[in-house]
Amino acid sequence: MIPFKKNRFLSIWLLLFGFCAAAGTVLFFCYQARISLPDYIGRELTNQEREHIISQNSPYIQYIDLTANADFPRNRGITKITVHHMAGDLSLKDLGESFSRADRKASANYAIDSNGQVALYVEERNRAWTSSSRENDHQAVTIEVANDEMGGEWHVSDNAYAMLVELCVDICKRNHIRELRFTGDETGNLTIHKMFSNQTECPGPYLESRMAELADTVNNRLNSQ
Repeated sequence: MIPFKKNRFLSIWLLLFGFCAAAGTVLFFCYQARISLPDYIGRELTNQEREHIISQNSPYIQYIDLTANADFPRNRGITKITVHHMAGDLSLKDLGESFSRADRKASANYAIDSNGQVALYVEERNRAWTSSSRENDHQAVTIEVANDEMGGEWHVSDNAYAMLVELCVDICKRNHIRELRFTGDETGNLTIHKMFSNQTECPGPYLESRMAELADTVNNRLNSQ
């Protein structure tokens, strides 16, 4: 019976050692992820920091609330734009507060409110957690657009749509995307959330119906400049 007890005792210690090693590994990677965050995440920015961040992203930015809910940096070059809707008429501040919650595990690079104002939550060089697809989000700049209609077509305001056009043109120009292609599936470089999840209708019927038009309008603007 003694050898059996010794073997059982050894097995318990091996299990405990394995558990501690696994826990240590998780804590190490969490620590590494935390120390890799830019030091201005989660605090109020100085004017100089704001100016620098805007210079590295879109000049249309009017509100900044950077979240830790992202991968730093993205692991692919930017070749896509993915459009989402907020499923609500949220302010840029309210959306930022939602994205700042660690348990939310969600974010977007940009958002546009119903007045056409633009917010930055994740810098373009980093991958936002937006589209239910790690592969897509590592390649895409993701944009949330406010709705001025709840349910139904999930309509967005004319101001919001006009700024969506401007922001897409700007993103394409700065990232050397020569053409946006909306194919109706994930093979295009203008994509929408529902292409990557059967659990959502995002960005809603209204914006989805205007995606081909959005691509054409952006491409016409790119070709004329």
